[in-house]
Amino acid sequence: MQAPTAHTKTKAKGQPTELGAAIRRRRKAMGQTLDQVAKATDLTTGFLSQVERGLSSPSLTSLMAIAAALQTSIEQLLSVPEVFSEYVAKDARQTYSLGTRGRFYEKLGPGFAGALFHPQIVHRPPGHVSEKMCHGGEAFCYLLSGQLEYHLGDKVFILSPGDVIHHDTSVRHYSVVLGEVEAVELWVTTSPMAEAG
Repeated sequence: MQAPTAHTKTKAKGQPTELGAAIRRRRKAMGQTLDQVAKATDLTTGFLSQVERGLSSPSLTSLMAIAAALQTSIEQLLSVPEVFSEYVAKDARQTYSLGTRGRFYEKLGPGFAGALFHPQIVHRPPGHVSEKMCHGGEAFCYLLSGQLEYHLGDKVFILSPGDVIHHDTSVRHYSVVLGEVEAVELWVTTSPMAEAG
């Protein structure tokens, strides 16, 4: 798959209804209720229902938790091939999107099955507000371009290109893309699947 260019980036649009339908099919195949998945993921039943109906799109972290609760992978839910490679050339990155608001991801790993670190480059449009999250693990973000307002517990940080934030994800956190250009963020996170499993 070719790396997204400036032209293809604007065309990268997700299909939240298709993702929601895939989650619903998997949940029903597993014989689980929305309430059971909500309890396993620390998400609300209402939010999960909206995701299944294509009215909301989950963050990558929430999608990882949903996939773990349904004993599957993000790649299977998104119909993205699950490829493990120690080396990823810049023009061979897999990309996928969540939602239809210009948010998409470039996979930089994992390099092998069972990896604990999940690196990716995240592209978010101006004004995008991430969902409020609190889960086990840690997150590292290096801001490549754009500007973020990052909320971590009671603290608020304004990140500019070159700034870094690295924190325990059990502290409630979310971020807002400031300004009129997209934010491009290099993230390395640990998977919540180890704790969910």
